[in-house]
Amino acid sequence: MTDAERWQKRLKGFSRVNRRNSTEAENALWQLVRGNKLGVRFRRQHAIEQYIVDFICLPAWLIIEVDGEYHSDTEQAAYDGGRTYRLQELGFFIQRFSNEEVLQHPDYVERLIAQHLTTHLPIPKPSGSPSPQGVGAGG
Repeated sequence: MTDAERWQKRLKGFSRVNRRNSTEAENALWQLVRGNKLGVRFRRQHAIEQYIVDFICLPAWLIIEVDGEYHSDTEQAAYDGGRTYRLQELGFFIQRFSNEEVLQHPDYVERLIAQHLTTHLPIPKPSGSPSPQGVGAGG
């Protein structure tokens, strides 16, 4: 097993522990997005490179982070900034909400997430749509 494979295995273990020990705000947000409630699948405590993100919607390239008070600590804020930068380099959009926002204003949080999804999800093709060459194309 390579070092990268060992690291991924460790992160998956940490993800599992984090799911079992979610904060109240993380549980509340999970209730908003789980089960395709917003029309798309979310995962929670998902590993990307050396990071574990709180929530992710892969089709929309959306990461949602729920931040407690410790995220305002200077060192933690610097780490979060570097982490956010790297995840954005990979193509992800990051939405951050405080615990208070999630717990006290869930409709607002859900609305912001839904707005992102409506503008960033690929538009599905209707079934039976014409070929890219157009109707009747091809000899």
